[in-house]
Amino acid sequence: MLNYIWSALVAVAVLCAVVFGNTRELSDAVVNSGAAAVELLLTMAGVMCLWSGIMRIAQESGFTRILARIFAPLLGLLFPGLDKNSEAFGSITMNVSANLLGLGNTATPFGLKAMRELSLINGGSDTAGDAMIVFVVMNTASMQLLPTMLGTLRQSKGSKAPFEILVPVWISSACALAVALVIALGLNRIRRGRVTWDLRCRRLRR
Repeated sequence: MLNYIWSALVAVAVLCAVVFGNTRELSDAVVNSGAAAVELLLTMAGVMCLWSGIMRIAQESGFTRILARIFAPLLGLLFPGLDKNSEAFGSITMNVSANLLGLGNTATPFGLKAMRELSLINGGSDTAGDAMIVFVVMNTASMQLLPTMLGTLRQSKGSKAPFEILVPVWISSACALAVALVIALGLNRIRRGRVTWDLRCRRLRR
């Protein structure tokens, strides 16, 4: 699906450039975008390698267990049926920690591992369980205390104060996370209620 969307966006951009006579700008963009992409990749790679290494050290040194204890009260409310000593809970903790530091790309491997563990707990079903839904929502609308990647992008574009956006980022990410969790937990509760009602109806019919 994403391939179709990106292809459509490229096609529309080329068509608009031809129709409005901006073929010169289009040619410049095609030539210069490759160099700009490589430069941006190298800029982001340094920060990603640094923090990925730090997260790996934290995992090997046992610091993740300390983080798990810190986040246990909050994550325990969001994932009530999940064992706090499980691999899934540890991966969720690392994912949340990376997202708090604004390291979305670094958080991805931990998120994939957590989702794999949650899928095993869910019995490998094709239907996502409550914990899987909450985790996806929480991972997508994540809270960021230190938007590292965003600050790196702003600095690469010449910003003199790349982290002056901290307060807006805190407010927006906190609001997004709160709304997303409320909706996800509410819909999960409604779904559990419907499942319970269906089971009761089936028993009555028998």
